[in-house]
Order: sequence, then C-alpha cells, then structure tokens
Amino acid sequence: MDTKQAQERILKLKKWLKDWNQKYFSGDGEVDISEGARDQIKRELEDLEQKFPQFITSDSPTQRVGSILTGKLPKIIHKTRKMSLGDVFSEAELREWAKRAAKFIPLETAEYFCELKIDGLNVAVWYENGEFAKAVTRGDGSIGEDISHAIRTIPSIPLRLPQKIDLEVSGEVFLPKKDFAEINSAIRAKNIQLRKAGKKELSEFANPRNAAAGSVRQLNPAIAAQRNLQMFFYTLGVNNSPHPPQTQEEIFDFFAEMGLPSSPYRELLPDISAIQKLFQKWQKMRDSFDFDIDGVVVKINSLTQQKKMGFTAKAPRGMIAYKFPAEQVATVIQAVEIQVGRTGALTPVALLRPVLVAGSTVSRATLHNFDEIAKKDVRVGDTVVVQKAGDIIPEVVSVILELRPPDSAKISPPQKCPVCDSPVEKISGEVALRCPNPTCVAIHREKFQHFVSKSALDIDGLGEKVVDILLENSLVKDVADLFLLQKDELLKLPLFQNQRVENLTASLWEAKKVQLAKLLFGLGIRFVGEVAAAAVAAEFESQMQNMPLAPQISGGLTQEENLANFATWAKSKTLESWSEIDGVGEKVAASLTSWFADSANLNLLEKLEKVGVELISEKSEPQKLGGKTFVVTGSLENFSRQGIKDTIKKFGGKVASAISAKTDFLLAGEGGGSKLKNAEELGVKIIFEEDFAKMIS
Repeated sequence: MDTKQAQERILKLKKWLKDWNQKYFSGDGEVDISEGARDQIKRELEDLEQKFPQFITSDSPTQRVGSILTGKLPKIIHKTRKMSLGDVFSEAELREWAKRAAKFIPLETAEYFCELKIDGLNVAVWYENGEFAKAVTRGDGSIGEDISHAIRTIPSIPLRLPQKIDLEVSGEVFLPKKDFAEINSAIRAKNIQLRKAGKKELSEFANPRNAAAGSVRQLNPAIAAQRNLQMFFYTLGVNNSPHPPQTQEEIFDFFAEMGLPSSPYRELLPDISAIQKLFQKWQKMRDSFDFDIDGVVVKINSLTQQKKMGFTAKAPRGMIAYKFPAEQVATVIQAVEIQVGRTGALTPVALLRPVLVAGSTVSRATLHNFDEIAKKDVRVGDTVVVQKAGDIIPEVVSVILELRPPDSAKISPPQKCPVCDSPVEKISGEVALRCPNPTCVAIHREKFQHFVSKSALDIDGLGEKVVDILLENSLVKDVADLFLLQKDELLKLPLFQNQRVENLTASLWEAKKVQLAKLLFGLGIRFVGEVAAAAVAAEFESQMQNMPLAPQISGGLTQEENLANFATWAKSKTLESWSEIDGVGEKVAASLTSWFADSANLNLLEKLEKVGVELISEKSEPQKLGGKTFVVTGSLENFSRQGIKDTIKKFGGKVASAISAKTDFLLAGEGGGSKLKNAEELGVKIIFEEDFAKMIS
C-alpha cells in the first residue's frame, strides 16, 4: 500500500468508526456490525497509523475515548480524564503486555487483579459531602453528558454514603439479559398494534448495551426506572477519604464499606498462566451470567505501580482488556478461488487477510454460490464481516460498503470448470453451478476425501496430501481400492515410512467393519446426508428379519453377504417406497432411486464386499435421551463435533442444526455463537458438557 492508498484507507476507516461509535455508545441508532468486527477495523486503523504516522489526527477514533456527545443533555467536564483500555486477543499478546510493563516495574513484585469486563455503559458518579450529586457519561473522555436524573433511579446505587466525603467513582451501567428480552418483547407487542393502526413501528434494541445506553439518555427518568438498570463500580477517582485504598483489591473493599455495588467476579492472581486459566474458566461460563461480558480486565494490583507505568495517548499502561474470541470479525477479501465439490458443485471461496474468529485463525471463507455473491454485492478488495457458520465453517456475512476501495473487482461466475475446463451447467431450480464431467479430477478427489472423513469411515492417515499422492500414482481408481493397498507399494511413495505405513494399513483394516449409516453417507450419494443415511440404515436393519436371503445373527444383520443383501434390498425399492421412510424426502428418494439403478454403483458395492468391507450393527444403548432434541454450539473438551452427534443419537436423542421452539437442550461449549441468544429468547434450556455427561451416565 502506497502513501496515497494509505491516506484514503485511513480516512474511510476513521469515518466508519466514528459513525459506528456514535450509534453504539449513544444508543441513538442500530448497529448491524458486531463489536468484535469493529475491533478488527479499529486495529487495522491503528496499524496503518503506526506505519503512516503523518496521517494521525487528534479526532481519530484511535486517539479519542467513547463517542461524540448527542447534544440533547447538559455537558459536564469530568473531574478526571476518562480513558479506554487497550485490547489483547490472545495469551501471547497478554504476555507481550506484561513484557512492556516490565520496563516500568519489576514484574516479580507485581500481582494481577482480574475482573469481568462487562459490556455496558461507562458512567462516572460524584458524591459531595456523602450525598449523590451527579452522574456523567464518559463522552469523549473530557466532557460527558449529565444523566443524573436516570442514574439516581437505579435502586442499588446509594444516594447517601455512610461517610461525609467527596468521591468520584466510575463503573458500568448494564441491563440484565432477562430484562433486555422483556423490553424487546414489549416492543414487538406494541408494533403489532402500530402495524394495525398503520403507524410507524418502533425499532428493537440491538443488544443489552444499546438498550442501557438508550435508557439513561431518556429525558423522562420514569423510563429508566422501569427498565431495571444495574451498575457495578470498579474505578476510584478523586476523593478526600482519610484512608484511601492503595491497591485495586482495596478499592473493592472500600466500595463495600460505602455500599457501592461491584462485581463479585474478581480474583487476585500471581502470573499470566493463572490469568489464562481464569480467562478460560470465565469464557466457558460466559453465557451463564445474567449480563453481557466480552472479556477479562487485567490490572496491576498496586496503585503505586500503576502510577509509575503512566499512560499512552488514550489508555493506562497498568491495565489491559483481554477480550474473548470474537464470533464476528471484519477483514479484507484478497482474492477468490473456485472449489469443485464431489457432486461437481462450484463453490466460490474468499481468500482473506488472516483474522482470528472464535478462537482460530481464518484465511478462507465460503461465499456459498454466485447468486449469494450478487445478492450481497461482494467484491475482491471489500472489507467484509466473517463468522463461523454453525460455529464451524467460516462464511462471509456482509460487506461494509463504506470501506469499499475504488479498485474493488466484481466476481463473475465462471463459464468453465477451473479444473477440467468443461463448460459449466446450471440445473433448473438449483443455485449452484456444476461441472458435468464425471471424470473431473477434482470431483474424483473430493469423493475420496468424503469417503475417509470423520463423519463417514473415519480412516486415520488419509489426509488431502496422501489422497493426492495415491491418485497421482494411480494406486486407487475408486474407494474400494483403498482396501487393496499393499505395504510395499506405499513404502515406495514420498512421505511414507515404515511407521506411517503400519498406521495406515491398521486404520484401513479397522475401517472394513463399518456401520451402514456411515458407509451410506461416505458413498456421497447426492442429498443423502447423515440424517437420511441413518434413516435408510435403520429401515434396512428393521426389515432384515423378513428377508430370506441368508441366516440371521444377533444385531439384525446377516452373517454373510450383508452388503449384497443391502444392494438387493435397495435396488428393488421404488421412488414411492423410498419416500415412505421417515427422514427421506422427495429429493433424497429420487437421488437414491437413481443411484441404485446405476450398475456402476452396484458394482462398487460388490467390490467393497469383495475387499472385505463388513457391515456391523451399533451396540444398542439405553435410550436415556429418547425424544429429546439437541442443538450443539461451540467447541467441547471431550467430544469432537461428530462425536457428540453420534453420542446423542446413540442414546436416543435427535440433533438439529438450528434453535427452534421444538429444541429441548442447547449443549454449549467454548466460543458458542448466536445460538445462545436464540436459546435464551425462546426459553430453551442451556446445558454444558458436565451436564450432558450426567444425563447419559
């Protein structure tokens, strides 16, 4: 990026951040971009200003605190300048902060005071001679707005202190999640009436913080009084207390003496490792709190040491905000490539400037299809919002049009397959473009990848590179050939040594015994996902008793020729009989009918049986979760995503992909996304891994 491009980008970032801050901090508008995405844009601006310091201005969002004043309320000059905190997003960055602290204080003498970072509205409260005098928003850090009329309605805030002292204290005003949901519910009910009357509807609040900010700025204090606002104090400013606190820990003890509410979630810790453990603990508990949090505030405990460390242009060096992984972030699309899937579908994938999303670094995100690209008007060079779809697959959610560069490039649908150069097709009623060439190298490769994946046969040691080597050396033509691989053949290939060959052949031997549902899914029959595959397998096993094709054994499968039995059963079924299976819809039924009518597919089943693939019946477990529907979000400690789904089904439960009124439980892991909010709004019970373990024990 040259100087001119940097200047243009900086100007766009500044304007966008100012507009976002105004809406978010004042509550005077809806924000459709998350705070996590805002953080990424702010960090980009900070990086650019560091590289091009000639463009730093005093009104830059990186040099200011809070938001522009709205002009509706009286202005008040703060007794002490209000500063925001610097941010870190990983343990490595936290350790870097500690290293910087070591330049000012000996770290071996330092203790760290940690507290939850509440996502609320920063407010300073003044007491004069022990009496409540004023409440002021943070504003721009020097001047705030007088919201005394609203803050004095908060029941937990004392209007008189037990001592006749002058005091300035700051903290966070917030709205509990339950009350936030009730406010929006009331707005929705009101909107029904307004809609019937043909009047303009009210806007719902985007989040609890937005609702709290809007409430305290209402000129009528009765509105704030009705909304159950709460406040926790955490900072002590100017005061004439005869015995002022000397540490952060003592500040909280002092607040307790004065009757000032503060968060009970705080700990004094000796080192960064201990902070990391607390961070992970609170992150797992994040959604169990009745208020929104977005991280942990880490402070040097000694106020004397904090004073020695001083300040940067806008933040104290002696404290830092360690933020939880963002569920949504902003980054830039650098290029787009086209992937060819096992069904021939062409999927556009955005190549991104690497960014941390929900705890992992993401450099690629799906754009789904070209209709979606046109609908969102996505272009190369755009700044986009990215999230993990279903908490797993990164996807581009939206474009921040205000940050579009002048040289952004439109993304056009390809006319030919990028791999085999065949003209692409678009089937009526479908959105995806497809490569129609069944011998396309990419399609062939993806079929192998799908067959060996964890959700299918789960064969260890057969990653993308290994599959590519096997195909390039013509050792496999179809998936059945995998079970014919010989050790001496493998040892001649690059990357293969004795131990690796031993591990792979052992994995292939184990994979020969497979559940029918896993095999069906692995065959990659179009539209046959895990649910449909399980439904077909269950139907087949239930009918085995009436099939006079071979002797029966325990578990509902025949002792010999079980794959042949399945093939005979499947190819005899009609479109109507497939459709009668619970869990098999019209598209799936049509696809199954077509697949089993193809002699090449039947030959593959026959070959799989000849190479030793044997169907096994899963051991029946007590149906402790019978009739219960689960949705899973986030990362679990003791289960993979596929593992938890299999376990739920094993004990009789069902797994859904989205929250609905029919969902019984949301099983939440670390880094859960929007499903948690949906569950709260619908009253779905949220459980954690330890709760689930008790349910199946």
